[in-house]
Amino acid sequence: MRIAIAAIGRMKNGPERELVARYLERANASGKPLALTGFEVSEINESRAGSAAARKAEEAKALRAALPEGITVMLDERGKGLNSEGFANQLARWRDDGRPAVGFVIGGADGIDPDFVRTADLTVSFSPMVWPHQLVRIMLAEQLYRATTILSGHPYHRGD
Repeated sequence: MRIAIAAIGRMKNGPERELVARYLERANASGKPLALTGFEVSEINESRAGSAAARKAEEAKALRAALPEGITVMLDERGKGLNSEGFANQLARWRDDGRPAVGFVIGGADGIDPDFVRTADLTVSFSPMVWPHQLVRIMLAEQLYRATTILSGHPYHRGD
């Protein structure tokens, strides 16, 4: 099953981009034996539309176009809180159900278009706080890597 991230905003070269790349490289390596592949990021330019609603609608259209066919997961502070094991197990269920891909969506400064959020298979929150897209991308990349280690029995994750 292919894993893809579609994110509004471009990360500049530097430690944040390097950290995302490092976690996704690790996830790709440890995910291959688990039939989890891809682990790629599509960066979408922020909309320059005049209103927040117009920006969100424009960004939603671009995000939809960047996502693979399959499961769509929105990252939003109003979403469902999952622990790392629950997150890993959800990925495994989708994989075992024969889903071709999971696309994760990280919105822009205005958030994600509500109509687009309603089409998601799952909306996940890392916290009720709002985080900058760069940090969300790092946290998601780390959790994807952590999920592959949980599913493979690797000792990286030291949960209960």
